[in-house]
Amino acid sequence: MRATTITPFVVASLCASLCATAAPVVYRAAAIHTVSGESFAPGELLVDGGKLRAVGKTVPRAAAAKVVDLAGLQLYPGLIAAPTSLGLAEISGVRATVDTTEVGEFVPDVEAWISVNPDSELIPVARANGITHALVAPMGGRVSGVSGLMQLNGWGVEQMTIQKPVALHLWWPAMQLDTTPKEQLADASKSKSLKEQASERAEQLRAIDRFFDDADAYQKARATGAKDFKKVPAWESVLPFLKGERPIMVHATEARQITAAVTWAQKRHYKIVLVGAQDAWRVAELLGKHAVPVIYDATFELPRRDDDAHDIHFRAPHILHRAGVPVALCLPMGGWAASELRNLPYLAAQSAAHGLPRAEALKAITLRPAQFMGVADRLGSLEADKEATFIAVDGDLLDIRANVKRVWIAGEEVSLESRHTRLFERYKNRPRPRP
Repeated sequence: MRATTITPFVVASLCASLCATAAPVVYRAAAIHTVSGESFAPGELLVDGGKLRAVGKTVPRAAAAKVVDLAGLQLYPGLIAAPTSLGLAEISGVRATVDTTEVGEFVPDVEAWISVNPDSELIPVARANGITHALVAPMGGRVSGVSGLMQLNGWGVEQMTIQKPVALHLWWPAMQLDTTPKEQLADASKSKSLKEQASERAEQLRAIDRFFDDADAYQKARATGAKDFKKVPAWESVLPFLKGERPIMVHATEARQITAAVTWAQKRHYKIVLVGAQDAWRVAELLGKHAVPVIYDATFELPRRDDDAHDIHFRAPHILHRAGVPVALCLPMGGWAASELRNLPYLAAQSAAHGLPRAEALKAITLRPAQFMGVADRLGSLEADKEATFIAVDGDLLDIRANVKRVWIAGEEVSLESRHTRLFERYKNRPRPRP
């Protein structure tokens, strides 16, 4: 008997053929929240070939369409976490499982998605609470590299990465000066005068300008088409962001950092998105004036100052929205937050409870991040011709008592099993002591 070898190309062709010929499916639910427009209660989705073909109270029944009745469940778009260290950190206290940071101050060619561990136990945990996509970003240095958008399902990073690069990440220098007396420092040898601190801060800002001046010079030299021009990978990776084709995500926390970053971006005509932005509410009018989007990550952080209101971080997204600032919500970057990413819906719930309109709260974890990343034509809402990525919830997504029951990514239903569910099943059936 002659053996037949099936190559990866043949397998891929077969999969594509099967997907293309799969029968359309109509999902009927108690409610469908499109996020971008009206909600339908009850409603139906028509999915064909991994795409949403129709959404409404009722949808056309295609020939041989299968009907799935999701009785009592409500449908929402898949949630998007941006940016995050998911897949780059597993156990914060174990250095070998943390790969969030690269060496160097200016490393624009670092590609964060390459280092993602597709077998991370934290990925299915996040997915089980409705998170279907994550913008995986690098940390460290001043310009830490570029991020990639990943779907939380797939065989390896090649299949999981659906958009690359998405953003260049710039970490803005601290603007405040330390006025602590020398004698009160734990290590007096590290004491610096206010003049020295101000000089160091100014040098850090000049270093950022030099980096982008050099990048601009490279872009101009490249445009001449000179025969002896040699491409440099590091500068090549910066070009889409200089041209405004993709955003520069500026990580800034304090009001002076934010103001300086916005002024810098306006001067250079760069497209930026503020990340972190704990003090964004203090300069909301400035951000609204220049239409600077904000990814706010401080919802559950303590107030920064003694005289700040205890609930200021709960109300901040509403303050920004009222000033006309587009707002998305996420957790801080780093290993600890990666393990807590499943709490993303509760950031929106808390903001909605403190003034942010419910529709905007839902957009803050779905459509807004998709818009900031330039993928709103395929993700972030339930509309015809978008990707069939949605979640089924047994109640209001913004109610902590509700549970995600089913998840689909690009038309394929994915498992909700995780380390949490396995441990629950294991210990649920543990032997009981005799009375």
